Amino acid sequence: MPLFCDVALPVPLDQAFTYAVDGVTPVVGARVLVPFSGQRLMGVVLRVHEDAPTDGFEIKPVQQVLDDAALLPDELMKLAQWIASYYVAPLGEVLRGMLPLAAEVKRHFVYSIAEAGRKVLYEGAAKGSSRRSKLSPEEQNREYAVLNYLEGGEQAKMSALRSATGANKSLLEGMVRKKWLTREAVAEERDARRLEKVAVLVTDARLPKLNENQTAILAELAAVGGRMRIRDLRQTLPAVPESTLGTLVKRGLVKIEEVAENFHMGGVGAHGKKHAHEHALNEAQMEALGTIAAAMTKGGFAPHLLYGVTGSGKTTVYFAAMQRALEAGKSALLLVPEIGLTPAMTGQMVAAFGSEVALLHSQLTPDERAEQWHRIRRGEARIVVGTRSAVFAPMVNLGLIIVDEEHDSSYKQEETPRYHGRDVAVMRAKFNDATVVLGSATPSLESWANAEKGRYVRVEMRQRVADRPLPAVELVDMRMEFKETGQEQIFSRRLIEETQATLDRGEQAIILLNRRGYSFVVMCRSCGDKVECENCAISMTYHKPVSGNDAIAQPGQRLECHYCGFRRGVPKVCPKCGSEHLYFLGAGSQQGEERLQEIFPAARIGRMDRDTVRGRSDMERLLSRLHAGEINLLVGTQMIAKGHDIHGVTLVGVVGADFALGLPDFRAAERVFQLLTQVSGRAGRGDLRGKVLVQTYHPDHYAIQFASQHDYPGFVGKEMNYRRWMHYPPNAVLANVVIQSERLEEATGWSSTLGRWFQQTRLDKVRVLGPAAAPIVRLKRIYRYHFVLKAEQRQALGTTLRAMLAFAETQGIPRRSLVVDVDPVHLM
Repeated sequence: MPLFCDVALPVPLDQAFTYAVDGVTPVVGARVLVPFSGQRLMGVVLRVHEDAPTDGFEIKPVQQVLDDAALLPDELMKLAQWIASYYVAPLGEVLRGMLPLAAEVKRHFVYSIAEAGRKVLYEGAAKGSSRRSKLSPEEQNREYAVLNYLEGGEQAKMSALRSATGANKSLLEGMVRKKWLTREAVAEERDARRLEKVAVLVTDARLPKLNENQTAILAELAAVGGRMRIRDLRQTLPAVPESTLGTLVKRGLVKIEEVAENFHMGGVGAHGKKHAHEHALNEAQMEALGTIAAAMTKGGFAPHLLYGVTGSGKTTVYFAAMQRALEAGKSALLLVPEIGLTPAMTGQMVAAFGSEVALLHSQLTPDERAEQWHRIRRGEARIVVGTRSAVFAPMVNLGLIIVDEEHDSSYKQEETPRYHGRDVAVMRAKFNDATVVLGSATPSLESWANAEKGRYVRVEMRQRVADRPLPAVELVDMRMEFKETGQEQIFSRRLIEETQATLDRGEQAIILLNRRGYSFVVMCRSCGDKVECENCAISMTYHKPVSGNDAIAQPGQRLECHYCGFRRGVPKVCPKCGSEHLYFLGAGSQQGEERLQEIFPAARIGRMDRDTVRGRSDMERLLSRLHAGEINLLVGTQMIAKGHDIHGVTLVGVVGADFALGLPDFRAAERVFQLLTQVSGRAGRGDLRGKVLVQTYHPDHYAIQFASQHDYPGFVGKEMNYRRWMHYPPNAVLANVVIQSERLEEATGWSSTLGRWFQQTRLDKVRVLGPAAAPIVRLKRIYRYHFVLKAEQRQALGTTLRAMLAFAETQGIPRRSLVVDVDPVHLM
């Protein structure tokens, strides 16, 4: 009987695809390369069977089996099925996110001559080339050279065509559009191991007569024990030509070996502090650890919510729990919300667990991610730290999952599949019969409600370690500040006064200014129009040049869209009315840094935002300087609010955080409360007491009042009432359906079609709001309209969403144009 296999492919289609098995039989969970729509795609095998399809389609064969055994164990395949069902996402795209092994598959395009190309080639040989073409004679000659090169019928890569004919990518793409050439995407297996070359001294070789450069290389190798990386050797002896080493190899005096390249784990030094695992646990920490350890010993699925105020020592409990997991022969996974938190956490991890630690996040190179993934799968690393995608790490005998700062919205994936890392972690623990700990000083209302209903075990740590007091919070009413000074200032007089006093005492201060750039609105005073991005319906942010060599805009100044990355120079006149009166409104972290340098010229100021922290090592360097005291005044966005433990910080200033209360989002108050509480927790973590100054235009708002009192339960009680009255989570389940298209008429037409279907269909306890323009109606040149669906039962919501997708398919609405976001954290 012929064999077939069902394969999940990374395409926006809710189905598997059947291929014939011709040769090696793949196993479920293995990767295969298969043809699909003129391409060669990597997919994951879901089923191997003998059921020949009966629909009459030609069944293409599997082209290559990449794995001898299943890469994804049963529990991860089961988790993928759950994610696809829960988040109404194509299974192939879920599995693609689970396998960070793109480095092991090399993708490129190959070109071949088409029938129209042959015709042009023969006509050109008979009649000469056409001079009516828009291309230059030289480019036309290159086109004919390409056709001649491919005339034999063989396929060729772009690199081969470029070297043989001089054709560039745009020329080849033009020939594809004219249908002279066909282009095919090809994928093939590649070795993703990271190797580096090492020069090894041959000790038993007879030394012939050597020149000065050769002697220098041999002497350097002898001085370091006979082995040295070639790149280090070149840095040490920059004046020695590279050919000299090759000569020594030919003469048998040096040999070259390839060895595995070391992985830079990263981390921030302790700077005189104890690591988390070195602290003795206090009574509250012992109780928390005892509860978690008892659940691990008992076995089975055990979800816990660890509610501990900032500075209560949750990290120490995490490390102690992970140590218990290792002692029991199990592995442990720690998730953090942002890459910026991995340096400090990784440094402590390596100090506690050494080579058992693996790191997974998106700023690793593809080869590094593949290497770390395989280390975890082989069981070489039983402790894993990473961001949300690390929840899919192929852990061996997983016993403990910890989600730090579980409330953070960064755990939500904002592209398909739109999963929430926290919720997936809970389900993975369930499939593994493992213990899961969700930790936060400001838990999400969903997690708090689950604890209230008894679904989670709530563990509380209400006091800071060593009985340190929580920082005193003072509110500065910016309405009164303006009334008394008659000027709109970034920093209040009170904040300047307290910051100066802090610096005079030799202590450190942090100021949160949660907008990056210099000014976030450029407005015309004559017509009131704002300079918007040409791709998005959003104001562009002004970035002031740091130096005069910024080539993005001629004078060194630029406007940038923080959604799509589009940049342009600052216009001299209003694009709409031609007025010269352009006005810069709003202050970002860049302007905050400049103003602080004017006010405190002697301060050692640093800035932490997406403009200053771009690469993996930027955060490490900045935090190391902060811990070492090289920076005594730090200004930045919400990146500074999360998880950092700097004992020298005694003052925190909060500027402009309350603007988020005006956003069209039911979670606005919760986010402001969490941000204020988290950033306040950076103060007073050492021996000296901390103080927090919050500048606000809404001092009476309940979120700000409760945050100033460190009263999380009080805030929850108030906010839960509003959520209950308005039927918002956690008292209901929610989905945001976005209809998008590059053409406005398509987006509005499809929205109307779905709107009529929702009106005419009897929905079981599901309320539909919309269609309406999304708050950001155009994003990256795509127009966006949305529906918000509310339901009391998740099953009813899922049934409605699947029925909607089935109807959309009958109406010719592309699946890629429908974004289904279940449990959205943003409605923008």
